[in-house]
Amino acid sequence: MSQNCILVGAPVDSGQSNPGCLMGPASYRVAGLASTLEELGCSVSDRGDVVPRRPEAAISANPAVHSLAEAIAWTQALSKAAQEAASAGFPIFLGGDHSLALGTVAGVAAHAKQQQRPLFVLWLDAHSDFHTPMTTRSGNLHGTPMAYIAGLGDFDAFPPFPDPVPVERICLFGIRSVDPDERKALHAHGLTPVDMRELDERGFVAPLRGFLEQVRAANGLLHVSLDVDFLDPSIAPAVGTTVPGGATFREGHLVMEMLHESGLVSSLDLVELNPFLDERGRTARLMVDLTASLMGRKVFDRANRSI
Repeated sequence: MSQNCILVGAPVDSGQSNPGCLMGPASYRVAGLASTLEELGCSVSDRGDVVPRRPEAAISANPAVHSLAEAIAWTQALSKAAQEAASAGFPIFLGGDHSLALGTVAGVAAHAKQQQRPLFVLWLDAHSDFHTPMTTRSGNLHGTPMAYIAGLGDFDAFPPFPDPVPVERICLFGIRSVDPDERKALHAHGLTPVDMRELDERGFVAPLRGFLEQVRAANGLLHVSLDVDFLDPSIAPAVGTTVPGGATFREGHLVMEMLHESGLVSSLDLVELNPFLDERGRTARLMVDLTASLMGRKVFDRANRSI
């Protein structure tokens, strides 16, 4: 199935404390993302990098929070860009740190609402990112997007989320680093991550297949947010938040192939790539290869199986 892929650069670097993610979009382009997609029969349109308006002054009641004004400006700009791209094809957002999802998921949520279809979110990440601006101790807003998406409070400084995603339509997959405040919030809202312990016990196929069945039954749109640290740092070192014990090369490609076979994915984030920390571009190339698997590249052709 060919796609009209729309590349949207999001050189966001303000949501965390390790400079370098702003070079992510350029790194994906240099690693050949567009040509790889075209080889798979996709049409590709690169809309360049989003440029937010000049940030207006904003101060958080939590003194740890930094770069709030920048995060708000990026959220507004990316939400608009994401809704426009989702209306025109299959958007792939090139990050940039994970705070970009404050805007990208808001935009695709607005599009889903307009289409009168439920939005589902698959969060492929080492972290749950379920803090709010008031609970974060690091002050890094890349740890807050899932709370914003789920409609939690403490986001008054941000644009209202267009259509909060209920926790039963969220799958936090591959999680292995959750702090006590996040754990408390997850329990309070009835959201149980599919963590690496569960994946070690059950394997990757059954939990992911179960979630995809929910998306299909609801005729939903599926946004996938792929963080570099979903992968084990031994194969993907270019991230400032490395957590040992992530998905292997084979497991990463299995997830992407299953997503392709489902035919359900409607938009994609590629986030937290910090080329400054990479080894001769190996992480960027791996993320491009995983995107290729999502778009249909396989080692062996198989008849599509029911998800």
